[in-house]
Amino acid sequence: MVVNSNTLPSHMNTTRRQFIVTTAAVAAAATTAVRSGAQTPTAAPATTTPAGPFTLAPLPYAPEGLEPHIDVLTMNIHHGKHHKAYVDNLNKAIALHAALQKKTLENLIGDLNFLPEDIRKPVQNNGGGHWNHTFFWSLMAAPGKPGIGGEPSDSPLAREINGSFGSVEKFKTAFADAAMKRFGSGWAWLIVKAEGKLAVVSTANQDNPLMQGIVPNGDRGVPILGLDVWEHAYYLHYQNKRADYVTAWWNVVNWNEVAKNYEAAVKATK
Repeated sequence: MVVNSNTLPSHMNTTRRQFIVTTAAVAAAATTAVRSGAQTPTAAPATTTPAGPFTLAPLPYAPEGLEPHIDVLTMNIHHGKHHKAYVDNLNKAIALHAALQKKTLENLIGDLNFLPEDIRKPVQNNGGGHWNHTFFWSLMAAPGKPGIGGEPSDSPLAREINGSFGSVEKFKTAFADAAMKRFGSGWAWLIVKAEGKLAVVSTANQDNPLMQGIVPNGDRGVPILGLDVWEHAYYLHYQNKRADYVTAWWNVVNWNEVAKNYEAAVKATK
């Protein structure tokens, strides 16, 4: 994800520099740059969000492009309201910190304990929300095209999924289980761990596996696939039926993008 290009430190047997390179490579492959310029606020001047380095990039497809699996109203609200709020609040949090405005998003959320205490939580929540959603949009595409929905084609990713989980179907079951068991709001992830192996994990709220000191070391790694299970991602269409949303979401997964993310992550760890 090119929310700039630097990234995070690692755990286990990998050096900090190796893990920084890994996350940067996947970040660059995952989505479009979202830095430079500010959103035009619609609030009254007293509550205007300060201009900042981060912006809301357009969706990589029309808002109705994921129908019938994800409806256009949900997409418009999710992207145009929820994601925009994360961007605006992140810019607000770092408005008085010129040095932090020059950092990449990956740097900001990767070493939260090094941030000033008064903005640490706002950056965790809103920086995480911005990174997670920018990544999430890139992982989906209009159904009916090659590589969208179904299963990944024969590739290093598909072979590693089969090797790690036994089959793509067993992987999907494990991933859906993580999504369903995440109590309240959060995310399910497929990550490449520091040693190059795949794992399914989940995180609360807007945390993600890049966050050192926030996410347990065993759940840290480079995300290559992620699913938003906050209710705002599905409630208008699926109400309380999270399982139906998770099942439908597989129809719009962009396996081409996931495969690129995987190959970039593995290459960078070697």
